[in-house]
Amino acid sequence: QAQLVESGGGLVQAGGSLRLSCAASGIIFRLSSMGWYRQPPGKQRELVATITGGGLTNYADPVKGRFTISRDNAKNAVYLQMNSLNPEDTAVYYCNRQPYVPWGQGTQVTVSS
Repeated sequence: QAQLVESGGGLVQAGGSLRLSCAASGIIFRLSSMGWYRQPPGKQRELVATITGGGLTNYADPVKGRFTISRDNAKNAVYLQMNSLNPEDTAVYYCNRQPYVPWGQGTQVTVSS
């Protein structure tokens, strides 16, 4: 059964950095495209970044140049390095496969101004 566990969130001041991690199990990870998503308070979940099994990446416009998605197929893990954070980045962050499997609990990122 697929399981995704996100970690690494926290409270950070504007301009700071965080690195999120996602541990995946129950899927053929090395063949899976993975994505990071976020749900800001009171808003719908949105796509942040994706990475294919081969390492090709794509980013939503608001995070281009600030966020970097990466993966370690040996560890079944995907990461999101977030730099130059601003209050608009405040959200619960989730990872998921494309196509989706059941969502994890997410990890809260709060950026103070």
